[in-house]
Amino acid sequence: MRAVHDLSLELFAGQVLALVGDNGAGKSTALKMLAGSLRPDAGSIALDGEHVRLAGPRAARALGIETVYQDLALADTLEVVQNVFSGRELTRHGFLRRVEMTKQTESLLEEFRVKIPSVFAQISSLSGGQRQGCAISRAVSGGSRVLLLDEPTAALGVAERRNVLELIKSLRDAGIGILIISHNLPDVFEVADRITVLRRGERVGTVPAGDVDAGDLVAMITGASGNAAAAGNS
Repeated sequence: MRAVHDLSLELFAGQVLALVGDNGAGKSTALKMLAGSLRPDAGSIALDGEHVRLAGPRAARALGIETVYQDLALADTLEVVQNVFSGRELTRHGFLRRVEMTKQTESLLEEFRVKIPSVFAQISSLSGGQRQGCAISRAVSGGSRVLLLDEPTAALGVAERRNVLELIKSLRDAGIGILIISHNLPDVFEVADRITVLRRGERVGTVPAGDVDAGDLVAMITGASGNAAAAGNS
């Protein structure tokens, strides 16, 4: 059984593409292929028109493709600044450049309006929205060009969801191409420029977010007949 078949996606700088569909539609598989975690057995991936080979997540990151999965992959017992620079610490003559890492972390969080008590706070002491903000900020701290987000607002309260959505908008406005997976259609309409619907591993269609409503998307997701399904195939 193929999780994804004959899938074509286009992601542009400074835009948000939302990937929606029922459970098992192939969204996570598609994201993992773009992240370098899964290798497709056919087709190709191009970045700025050049074909690239993603041998693994490290190769994807080297090309500026960063991924934030739903579990965030943060170290709860470490400070925010330690998490932001985890695996790429700044050093000089074998010593950590703590002052510079602190300043860069503070500047990064301020730029994207991520509000936390302190960059020295342990991740375990932060709320869900603050943790998500730190995970996303870490992902873009190395000059990312593409950001892949897996359910970025899942299990967040109203206020924290709003903060994460505003962060996504800020990153979009900064010129980063963003792909999000989400089951929350109001959140999708809040941030997405275009929406791609998957069903049973295949692309139903890609539509401008302003051209459809939630009912149209549900029809495309479920396979119901109607104008939405026709629009999705255009």
